[in-house]
Amino acid sequence: MGKSAKPSIIVGLDIGTTKICAVIAEVHDEGQIEIIGIGKAISHGLRKGVVVNLESTTKSIRQAVDEAERMAGITVDSVFAGIAGGHIKGFNSRGVIAVTGRNREITERDVERVIDAARAVAIPLDCEVLHIIPQEFIVDDQDGIKEPLGMCGVRLEAEVHIVTAAVTSAQNIVKSVNRAGFEVRDIVLEQLASAEATLTRDERELGVAVIDIGGGTTDLAIFTEGSVWHTAVIALGGDHITNDIAVGLRTPAKEAEKIKKKHGCALVSMVGEADTFEVPGVGGRPARIESRRVLAEIIEPRVEEMLSLADNEIRRTGYRDLIASGVVVTGGASLLEGLPEMAEQIFGLPVHRGYPRGVGGLTDVVASPVFATGVGLVLYGARNRELALFRNETDGHLFARVVRRMKAWFADFF
Repeated sequence: MGKSAKPSIIVGLDIGTTKICAVIAEVHDEGQIEIIGIGKAISHGLRKGVVVNLESTTKSIRQAVDEAERMAGITVDSVFAGIAGGHIKGFNSRGVIAVTGRNREITERDVERVIDAARAVAIPLDCEVLHIIPQEFIVDDQDGIKEPLGMCGVRLEAEVHIVTAAVTSAQNIVKSVNRAGFEVRDIVLEQLASAEATLTRDERELGVAVIDIGGGTTDLAIFTEGSVWHTAVIALGGDHITNDIAVGLRTPAKEAEKIKKKHGCALVSMVGEADTFEVPGVGGRPARIESRRVLAEIIEPRVEEMLSLADNEIRRTGYRDLIASGVVVTGGASLLEGLPEMAEQIFGLPVHRGYPRGVGGLTDVVASPVFATGVGLVLYGARNRELALFRNETDGHLFARVVRRMKAWFADFF
């Protein structure tokens, strides 16, 4: 018997507002994905998901990847990077073409043409297309078609979801990674990566909203009938809760973050009257004992605001009745005690935390919503191993890259 092929190495790099997380995985020929290295670093150079200090971001990326490399015992040269921020925009579009081939049979070229027609919409000059995700194809007024290749028809339509990002924000992500010594294989919207790791096929088919609550932003994606129908970014996150605690309890932000993680609760009704904790003072002042109920009274309004904005966004889209399987909350801030319970009250739907799935190896280490995006980037990268390096793509090849990515999403969802 011949030797088995050497497994491919995939690196997911979650570039977040509060942390940068690197996940290294081996992808074997049979499709098995094993996590072999994880690294985390505090993020100093981002604000609300956008790079504001290139040097600090570069240093944090290098630190996170170095830690993951030491754990894995290997060195890496390229990554799949996540992107978030208020500059991200998502919208639905439809394209229509006439099928002109032999016997009116739909070919791969026809699919590319109809996707090209769907993306022929006015996009600001300072934005670029990040993803084109298929929703369904329509052949001669027959809708609900997932795979039109080989079918016969006169008219082919495609409904797609298009995600755009600010060119400069994407360039700064790429530049930060390059200056840290790595190439960028691709840039992926973070909530789509989180959905990749946390959602089941049944949830996507039945309808689900995934809400990734990070440090600087809360990212939303709505799935139904197996595909993405809406994406949005809300400029509130876990850092806003931390700042409220720091101000309300008069304690340093670093200590407020620790208090939030250890003693925080999103619902006052879940906290006992007698529960207390110690609050470190500012500027050498002595620590004091504070009621945990007071802490919950600080946290609850901010979490309620954050989730209410997400609920308003879902209702605004008109897809509220299509998410029959409920809501999945993930990201580091979703670990806050009482958050799923409050979310159920606000959304009026079943809510549960989303944990990474679909990988082997160090599963006990990545079994947390904190690593949902990083693991999702690895899963995405495993399907897109052949992509050329992002910095080597010219504008003329950008659409070809987007189409290849579209086909990868299509193959996964359907």
